Amino acid sequence: MQNTQSFQNLSNNNERQSIDSLCINTIRTISIDAIQKANSGHPGLPMGAAPFAYVLFQKHLKFNPRNPDFFDRDRFVLSAGHGSMLLYSLLHLYGYDLSLDEIKNFRQLGSKTPGHPEFGHTAGVEATTGPLGQGAANAVGMAIAERKLANLLNTNDATVVDHFTYCLVGDGDLMEGVAAEAGSLAGHLKLNKLIYLYDSNDISLDGPTSLTFTEDVAKRYESFGWQVITVMDADHDLNAIDQAITDAKNETGKPSLIILKTTIGYGAPNKQGKSAAHGSPLGPDEIALTKKALGWTYTESFFIPEEVKSKFAAPGACGEMAEKNWNSMVAEWAKKHPEKSDLMKAGISLELPSDFEAGLPAFKVGEDFASRESAGKTLNAIATKVPYFFGGDADLSCSTNTLIKDGGSFDGVSGSGRNIHYGVREHAMAAIANGIAYHGGLKTYTATFFCFTDYMKPAIRLAAMNHLPVVHVLTHDSIGLGEDGPTHQPVEHLMALRGIPNLITLRPADATEAKEAWAFAMKSKESPVALVLSRQKLKTLDRSKYGSETGLNQGAYVLSDRANFKAVIVATGSEIGLALDVQAKLDEKNVPIRVVSMPSIELFLKQETAYQEKVIPAACSKVASIEAGITLGWQAITGNRGLNFGVNDFGASAPAGKIYEKFGLTVASITEKVLNWLQ
Repeated sequence: MQNTQSFQNLSNNNERQSIDSLCINTIRTISIDAIQKANSGHPGLPMGAAPFAYVLFQKHLKFNPRNPDFFDRDRFVLSAGHGSMLLYSLLHLYGYDLSLDEIKNFRQLGSKTPGHPEFGHTAGVEATTGPLGQGAANAVGMAIAERKLANLLNTNDATVVDHFTYCLVGDGDLMEGVAAEAGSLAGHLKLNKLIYLYDSNDISLDGPTSLTFTEDVAKRYESFGWQVITVMDADHDLNAIDQAITDAKNETGKPSLIILKTTIGYGAPNKQGKSAAHGSPLGPDEIALTKKALGWTYTESFFIPEEVKSKFAAPGACGEMAEKNWNSMVAEWAKKHPEKSDLMKAGISLELPSDFEAGLPAFKVGEDFASRESAGKTLNAIATKVPYFFGGDADLSCSTNTLIKDGGSFDGVSGSGRNIHYGVREHAMAAIANGIAYHGGLKTYTATFFCFTDYMKPAIRLAAMNHLPVVHVLTHDSIGLGEDGPTHQPVEHLMALRGIPNLITLRPADATEAKEAWAFAMKSKESPVALVLSRQKLKTLDRSKYGSETGLNQGAYVLSDRANFKAVIVATGSEIGLALDVQAKLDEKNVPIRVVSMPSIELFLKQETAYQEKVIPAACSKVASIEAGITLGWQAITGNRGLNFGVNDFGASAPAGKIYEKFGLTVASITEKVLNWLQ
């Protein structure tokens, strides 16, 4: 999409009011006016980064503001999300559906210009950013998605997918560990269509970055396998910026980091180059001085000179034509390659084949599996049915059972292969998976041991916030892990995930429930799903005697009933077997109880009252829970007078049976306490 214009570089002293400098100063002044009106925000980044953002949008970025979802558009991620007014100014000026009134309503309740960009809320925002480093990793995921879709869809006669991912990162982003994890993987994969624009202004909130950050970033990224380009005067040298982006786009074997040396708060006489420009409005007096220093002669706030409007309009018109040409090409391609066209449509809509569930495995009574095993068999059955499905693990596929057999290793150059080897990079893995989901066209999963969601939680939370249907396969789910001990035994993790709004956590009780859990996860289009799976074998239940596993879709169901039951025992996962054994022992004592399988508390609590009443009648005042995790939170199901059997400590290192015995999770111990409770 690049046009052939040259830029008039900006003066080192008072700005010459060339059309380029006028455009850049329009971006700056709209940004500082909005922040001042809100009396809140971060003016420093928009003022310093405006020149290179302008060059990117003006000459390189492929986008259509009239259709922000143009499938083959370039992606632009503002990882340094605190600089949101830069993005909002660009979106307004380049013709997206973001009015000047919304700009004036920056950071106000209900506006389309929240303090940090929010995906799905504002047209043109590709990812929700703010927690530093997340956007940097999301961009890696978007670049992976581009390569995978290019491999799936491109043909000898048509290039359907061919775009770049750009990400604006700041010093804070590159301090974060998640960015380092993601950058390391991106270099390893040789994702050459990924370009970071590093706003290197040497200032953070507390002061100069020299307080904490003296490493050689260029050498670090070179060691990751990136091309590194430096623009020393990114405040003024627009042609050097243009050339740097061109060189990055021409690199065929590496991602690129463009280090742009900028001045934070550029133009503010008393604050530029200082931390005072980072996170607070400039103030009316400083704004007046800034506009004077920039040669800005207009007195009206939020003013857009007429002479810049056509300049800002041109790239969008170019992008609109690019999409029109793409649509024509895709129409011809679809006629010649209908199966690929159908695949693209299915991936975009996450539509499953009509016979999807018929192709899932059946598990027989007597065939006992750890739920990680049965889920692994189901995952591979899904992979044969759903070509747009792929994912990876944090160096644990042999243990999590999440390798797609015969799927090959993902290649970042060709896009071939269905197994992403994330390495021991759990945080980046989750954030990269979010990027794949943000991109669209694919369904993805991650896998690791459940305990390591501690490393993943920020990205999981953002997936839930942004309705990204990523699937997280989390194995070794309890003290049943055994000898590896408390460092690897998740205790509080189930309740931690259940507390995240819009995340669905499923802990299946046997192989059949594990299959149903995967089916649920594949159907989910608006929520991420965590599949929490056992290491130890679980008995495959005889569904002719017990409730149907389809009850998982309501979060809970009656698994095993007794007439005139005296109590309800609710359990999840591996503790379902324990609950059924307790039920059998109480049968011997003529004490009937109902056993409820509750793979998802949060799904159950979303059901109609009538269904909840059917499963756990209000008239039954005796409700107990059994789960090998903390009991805090179960009171929402059992009430404050219920019994809660669990693990309110950090586990132990021993064979699993010994640990269950230590924490009183045995048939004898639970039976005795239930009998005493019912007396």
